[in-house]
Amino acid sequence: MDTQPIVEANAVLATDVYGKSRVRLVRVIRHGDRHDLKEMTVNIRFEGDFESCYRTGDNSRILPTDTMKNTVYALAKDSSVATAELFAQHLVEHFLSNNPQASRVEVSIAEHLWKRIDATTFEQTGAEKRTTAVRADRERTVVTSGIEDLVILKTTGSAFEGYIKDSLTTLPETNDRILATAMKASWRYSKAVPYDTIWHGIRRSIVTAFAEHQSLSVQHTLFAIGERVLDTFEEVDEIHLTMPNKHCNLVDLSRFGLENKNEIFVPIDEPHGYIEAKLVRTSAS
Repeated sequence: MDTQPIVEANAVLATDVYGKSRVRLVRVIRHGDRHDLKEMTVNIRFEGDFESCYRTGDNSRILPTDTMKNTVYALAKDSSVATAELFAQHLVEHFLSNNPQASRVEVSIAEHLWKRIDATTFEQTGAEKRTTAVRADRERTVVTSGIEDLVILKTTGSAFEGYIKDSLTTLPETNDRILATAMKASWRYSKAVPYDTIWHGIRRSIVTAFAEHQSLSVQHTLFAIGERVLDTFEEVDEIHLTMPNKHCNLVDLSRFGLENKNEIFVPIDEPHGYIEAKLVRTSAS
């Protein structure tokens, strides 16, 4: 068998990112007899001049990812980092200040939410998470916040009619259906804000808009939610929403001699509809 001659490819390292993922942290802030609780999962990403490590195995520009993990724990003691957004900014500033070889650092945090029972006791509120990502170089810092797995459902005020029908369409039109989703939302701030206050306000706006909107489709409601947030919060210049349509299908009870008056449904996890869009404030576009 003839062997092919080896041709030098002159490979170039086009992009590279490294860091530490899923650094888990529980922080207890003690105020005498009353405690606050934060549970976070932190992800760290470095971009910069690390080509020598890839090409020659020279690690002299590499901050060990284990050191990144330890930095999360050490800086978490700072009492000024009361929110995930401020903590992420604190970490980004630390890494940029101490690593000139890093041109850009991103820290993203998912906060697992706990509900207070009493001064020192808490219960977890389910799958919902508060999220933030801070991405910075030495000229600009961008802060985004958001929500993941916000599970919301309404039993009326939702329709789906007038869509394309062909020989493979079996879905019946309806002017009254269950609308359910496990929403993911993220929004970008145009300036520094009181993050806790704004985050809770935006969450309320999302849920209220979902509840009040007379929906003609998931897309229709997604736009109404994003529009409500941009109209209400001038500090936000864009919002990105993902709304999977978690179907609840009406059960056919006629086989049993019964009439189903929009009362009995079967929830379907898979497959589900997928709807995603980003809304941008006109002045920011």
